[in-house]
This record gives sequence, structure tokens and C-alpha cells, in this order.
Amino acid sequence: MYKLPTSEHWQGRIDSSTDPDSFRFHQAVQTQALTSLPAEPEAFAIVGFECEEGVRRNKGRLGAAAAPDQIRSKLASLPYNFDSCQKTFDVGNVVCEGQALEHAQQELGTAVCKLLEQAATPIILGGGHETLYGHYLGVREFAGKDAKIGLINIDAHFDLRQAEHPSSGTMFRQILESDTNAGYLCLGVQTFGNTPALFKTAELLGCKYMMADELTLSDMPNAAKTIDEFCAQYDVVLATLCTDSINAAAAPGVSAPSPLGLDPLMVCKLLRYIMSKKNVKSFDISEVNPSLDEQQRTVKLAAYLVAEVMDGFTMKHREEE
Repeated sequence: MYKLPTSEHWQGRIDSSTDPDSFRFHQAVQTQALTSLPAEPEAFAIVGFECEEGVRRNKGRLGAAAAPDQIRSKLASLPYNFDSCQKTFDVGNVVCEGQALEHAQQELGTAVCKLLEQAATPIILGGGHETLYGHYLGVREFAGKDAKIGLINIDAHFDLRQAEHPSSGTMFRQILESDTNAGYLCLGVQTFGNTPALFKTAELLGCKYMMADELTLSDMPNAAKTIDEFCAQYDVVLATLCTDSINAAAAPGVSAPSPLGLDPLMVCKLLRYIMSKKNVKSFDISEVNPSLDEQQRTVKLAAYLVAEVMDGFTMKHREEE
């Protein structure tokens, strides 16, 4: 089900009502129905995915469906540090009704494809990490069946499980086993976040990955080299962040907290570098769970990371011009 956007979540402090240099997100974001989105090349289009059915099937802790609007509310008060001509639209939410996960993922895919066809940059606010599969469906539809698509995932887990029904832990296996033109890079993998069987599956499916302990600030050159080599193999690349990849002290509000997760600053640097690559076209953030959060730390962090991603995209667009 598609839910129209509302200005309810775009409220906050006003330093000036006339000076764009003083604007915050809530003053710059325009709410617009997906069906009537104006053609604004390189505009950001924020779309939410209210879904946690994949988490339920994966026997995780529920609450992620509330994240899209919560992230919007925290993003609203951040400074809008972009050129005044940079357009950002909120196009509403795709909602998973009941247990109809597969239908919701298809609906999200249709929305993502439409945004890409209008040369917009989709910024998808999940939802459980099943968000990624809908994201992928949209990119695949847009790119065509013969295009090579790269998937970059910052995550403690491979999400390569085999299960009778798709869930928040199966998406990358679903993609790789059905799409010979797709490849997968996972950054932040944790030894005790995955069984030996999953490491074997990753090798069997040709996945590239870096372990969490390989991703410190001093390791950034190696991470950049890995990202460069991966992106060079694909026509289109999509990026996804599973928030449970981040150290639990900074991101407690997730279904599966990571005591030995990545430093938030490292995640920020990884995201900005990934967005700088020419063929990276879209981004989703998943697994933020407001019901498990502490003093809204995870939701606030998610909002900051979304803003950093958007800034990474704008820097790339300026360089391309």
C-alpha cells in the first residue's frame, strides 16, 4: 500500500524564513505524491518502507516499521547544508500490509524504478533489511536485465540464509541465485555474526567482503581500494546500510545490537566514499528500531548518516558538472 507524504514530520526550529543559508531540512523538503513528482534531475527523493515482516520471519525483534517517520523527524531539524537549488522531495511511504512482504517489496521496487527514470536519487528509509530486496527490484527494472548490478552492503551479517520464505536474512542469496549479472560486497562482517555455513555460502556465491576488524580509520585506504575494484565491475551500484553493523553503544536501537560493531565515524567515511563513485545511484538505511532505542540515539544517528549520504551525492554531482 502506498501512503502519501505529510508535512507532519517536517517541523523544527527556524533561524530565518528568507535566507536559504540558514534553512534546515524541514524548510527545504517538499512533500510530493510519487505520481506527480516533477522532473528535477539529481533531486533527492525520500521514500519510506514501513515493513518488518521480514524481521518477523527471521525471528528478530519487531519495531523497525516505525523507523521511516522517526528518521524524518530527526532529519527535519538538521541544517540543510546544500546549494539552494538542490531539491529534496518526500514522496511518502510504501506500507507492508499484514504479512504481504513480497507484494510490498514489488511495490517498493516500482517506486524506486520510477524515481530513477526521472533521474532522481532514491533515499530509502527502512524498515527491516528486507527493504534491500525491494530496492534491488527497482534498480534491476530500471537498469534492464542485461546490466551488471553491484550491491554494497555495510552489515555485520551476510544475509545469505536459505529459508522456505524470504526474510530479512535471505535477500542477498535470493538475488545472487537468480541474477547472474549481480555481485555482492559486504563491509563489516563479524565472525560471530555468521555461522561457518554462511561463510562457505559467501565463498560459493563469489561474494567479496571485509571483516569488521579490517575497517578502522587507519584501514580506509584498503577499504577504498576494495570499493574501487568492486564498483569498476558494474554498470549500476546500489548501497545499503544495516544499522546493526554499528557499535551498540552508538546504535542500541536495532534488532540485533553489535557490541563489537563499527565506529560510526568509520561508517560515515565508508558511506561518503561509496556515494562518490559515479555508478552508485541509490541508497537505503535499514534495521533502525525506535521501540528498542535509548534516548533516540539510533534514530538521530540514522538521520545524520542519511544527511552525510546526501552530501556525498551532491559533492559527486558538483564534480561531474
